Amino acid sequence: MKIWAIADLHLCFGVPSKSMELFGPTWKDYTRQIEKHWRAQISDEDLVLIAGDISWAMKPEDAVKDLEWIDQLPGTKVMIRGNHDYWWSSLSKVQKILPASIHAIHLNTYSFDGVSIGGARLWDTEEYNFNQYIEFRENPAEKKEKEPFDNQKIFERELQRLEMSLKQLDQKAKCRMVMTHYPPIGADLRPSRTSCLLKQYNVDVCIFGHLHQVRAGSLPFGTVEGTAYHLTSCDYLGFDPQRIEYANLH
Repeated sequence: MKIWAIADLHLCFGVPSKSMELFGPTWKDYTRQIEKHWRAQISDEDLVLIAGDISWAMKPEDAVKDLEWIDQLPGTKVMIRGNHDYWWSSLSKVQKILPASIHAIHLNTYSFDGVSIGGARLWDTEEYNFNQYIEFRENPAEKKEKEPFDNQKIFERELQRLEMSLKQLDQKAKCRMVMTHYPPIGADLRPSRTSCLLKQYNVDVCIFGHLHQVRAGSLPFGTVEGTAYHLTSCDYLGFDPQRIEYANLH
């Protein structure tokens, strides 16, 4: 069994007008690129972590085509909600439309062949930002909100949700992995409120996404306080799922 990770698929089979190809040549044929790389190296015995922003759908029924597309790819998939997954409401409603090979994490955990997986979406925090690493472009598919977000309030709630999941991790597992959609730590790897939680619950690996248009090679992240941090936004990875290595799994 191998472990792979990729985030921010931004699929639009149910709402074709929201294709990420609007962002230019980098995203041309992005679903074809993802599928090609996925099939070339991932087997049915493998585990694939998808850290949010799965579908541009607004309603669960519109996300079904995107989930079916993921389902037909090899591997067991585990996913969390991203900030653009508007179709994702309660866990029970999400589970009703999930195909057999896909599992959702929301205030819970999932175990697979000695790996215990938890997570939460998180949100923006004033502890760090990545503006200097990103080439900003307008998002033509961005949902316009009528009221501004209370970022601090949302972050606090997400941190509580993350700890609820962390408490359920199997401390006897060969590897404890966590997915967050928003980055849990800054580029300098200094301790953050989230990273301190991950340390407290003995998390070995943290997978996350959310960041796009990152300047090549500018955000390597790394391992600190026993936790390895991996940015896995699909455009950052060249639409090629990243294999996650961990010594205890071999």
